[in-house]
Amino acid sequence: MTVLALLHRSHRWLASTALAGMLAFVMPAQAALEIDISGGTESGVPIAVVPFDQPSGVDDLARIIGDDLARSGLFSPVARDAMPGRPASPEQLRLGDWRAGKARYLVMGQVEPDGDQLRARFYLIDVSSGERLAGSQITAVASADRSVAHRISDIIYKELTGERGAFSTRIAYVTERGSVDNRTYTLQIADSDGANPRTVLESPYPLMSPSWSPDGGKLAYVSFEGNRSAIWVQDLSSGDRYQLTDYPGINGAPAWSPRGDKIAVTLSKGGNPDIYVVDLDTRRTVQWTRSGSIETEPTWFPDNRSLAFTSDRFGQPQVFRKAGPDDRARRLTFDTSYAAGPRISPNGERLALVVRDDRGFFVAEQSLDDGRRQLLSRGGGEERPSYAPNGAMVVYAAQSGSGSVLKISPAIGGEPQTLSYDRGKVRDPVWGPFND
Repeated sequence: MTVLALLHRSHRWLASTALAGMLAFVMPAQAALEIDISGGTESGVPIAVVPFDQPSGVDDLARIIGDDLARSGLFSPVARDAMPGRPASPEQLRLGDWRAGKARYLVMGQVEPDGDQLRARFYLIDVSSGERLAGSQITAVASADRSVAHRISDIIYKELTGERGAFSTRIAYVTERGSVDNRTYTLQIADSDGANPRTVLESPYPLMSPSWSPDGGKLAYVSFEGNRSAIWVQDLSSGDRYQLTDYPGINGAPAWSPRGDKIAVTLSKGGNPDIYVVDLDTRRTVQWTRSGSIETEPTWFPDNRSLAFTSDRFGQPQVFRKAGPDDRARRLTFDTSYAAGPRISPNGERLALVVRDDRGFFVAEQSLDDGRRQLLSRGGGEERPSYAPNGAMVVYAAQSGSGSVLKISPAIGGEPQTLSYDRGKVRDPVWGPFND
């Protein structure tokens, strides 16, 4: 048995980092994630997204918009068979018919082809007052019809919540395919709903733990090329990459700082897995932890100075915080025998993590102010939570029968949407930044 396999058997909580033994994931290289919308949006604000007047061959924009809004947990799209009409513009709208229904807001629009482009116009209406809350025209190349829908969703979300929408952002994740003796690993990025996957890297060696740069232009990740772990940084536009760390032993769990000037990593070059921070300008590596325990899974606070991380210094994994290499580590998680995989919310006020009870592993969210915690997942086999850049949703990996899926849960709680493949598994999801 390899050292990594021994670590995996002894420390189940390390499975989502480079310290873990590899799990078997099989999937087609370019398959898109399929959205399976669970229930649980009934408590959201009722909103009717009327099917757009659009040409054939264009993705169903209204369906995409409704799925986006449902995924946030704040909205409950009205079923199409419950809509009293199919207006495409304010002139066609009969408000009296809609006021008798349950929709509080209504979205409608039309799409027109213009050469190799599409022009989409939409309207957001307050059903009670009849006020037009938002409406604009969006033009894009015909192949970007889904991105048009996500942009409309972002506008609607912003208008109704006051917060920026994150539907036009991307996620990254790792997949595997092939037999035990002939596996191919891929690092992929896709739209926030799993559509339009793109392969960043394909390798016969295991890939793990991707981390986005704050400008969305690069990914750091772990590769086992040459049968040893190393951390690489890859430019998504050019495909160029370089090796950041290649120390003896473990090189794992990269986490890019909010300002993009540093990457926190887990290294065992001193004999014990500890947290280090690499300055990307000077390549100077500074050791942050020295407890003699296993310490891993660093994640940055928005201040660009503090880290949360997982440590078993008290016997079982818990989450701690340090504001620098000389700062005393402060424990953040209590009232649970197991807490790992921390991710700090974009506003620095909440913590997504994995907790365990006698039913299995669950994704939870904890307030950093009062320590209150709620479960976000339901299945009992979840790991690797990652916040959307607006903090409204959390993506994570989950076991599903003999396979695995990605799930997106509202941060406020509620049933998740499932992003699944026809067969096989997918893991290590991480949500990218806003596309500024």
